[in-house]
Amino acid sequence: MTSAPLRVSLLALGGMALAVPAEAGAAPIPADLRITAIVSQDAPQYLEALEGFRTLLEQQGVRAPIDVQALHGDAAAATAALQRARQDRAGLILTLGSLGTQAAVRDVHDLPIVAGLVLNADDLAKAPNAAAVVLEFPVETELRYLQRLLPAQRNVGVLFNPSENQARIDAAARVAGSLGLTLHARRVDSPKELPDALDSLSKRADVLWGVADRMVLNPQTVKPILLFSLRNHIPFVGLSETWVKAGALYALDRDYRDIGRQCGELALKILQGTAPAALTPMPPRKVVYSVNLKTARLLRLDLGRQVLQAAQAVIE
Repeated sequence: MTSAPLRVSLLALGGMALAVPAEAGAAPIPADLRITAIVSQDAPQYLEALEGFRTLLEQQGVRAPIDVQALHGDAAAATAALQRARQDRAGLILTLGSLGTQAAVRDVHDLPIVAGLVLNADDLAKAPNAAAVVLEFPVETELRYLQRLLPAQRNVGVLFNPSENQARIDAAARVAGSLGLTLHARRVDSPKELPDALDSLSKRADVLWGVADRMVLNPQTVKPILLFSLRNHIPFVGLSETWVKAGALYALDRDYRDIGRQCGELALKILQGTAPAALTPMPPRKVVYSVNLKTARLLRLDLGRQVLQAAQAVIE
């Protein structure tokens, strides 16, 4: 399948625009459709998601040119990228990452937006013209994996800032009870409260579950949290493979190419007439995980052969 070159150097995507037969009752996709993809960062995950998006559309017969606008981590570059989308008469905007998504939902109200690689739906700011595939897993998914990988650990400690995560922690408490787990949640209203919050969990929790929280989990708190984990023999569940490499016992992660495919599925529905506001934000449908075997040994934990064989990555 031959692709036409684009005017940007990040990636060459797209090809001849073809009309796509619509499903029964769906609007036909315009033959002259153009798509603008705004890519917030240069990390490999963004390119994997972009490729997944392109592949899904091609497999469905949509070969619209995709003009890729790379922000390289510069939020100020989003304005020019959106202007370019208008100049090219884009019929849909794909945004990958928070920088591009926040700019698009703020400045674009007359074009559909499909967002990916955003933590949760907050980045959409309730924009009626936007739909998304979010990075955050449902709490039930996270706690079921915790139960599967660490079946002996029933007391789950978690630190959170209520202004950012109260609703998620409330949901986790309900799910934990249904799974036979006990959630020990400690609120952290300022960075100085972190040491005491950790200390209060040292005799109550037998696993520390990490949730995405800018106050609790950030570059400044990595060391004290991981030291707490090792000194107290309480495994820490990280946010991604990056945390596992730093010393977390394990972390769930995503198939970024499949997230791109999910974005493509949302785009297809929108192009065939579904209102973006009618599409509930989707979590990743594929779950993978990585494990730090060195940490497991330090914590004297035997994860079992099946757990290690099923891991996407085993850090030694």
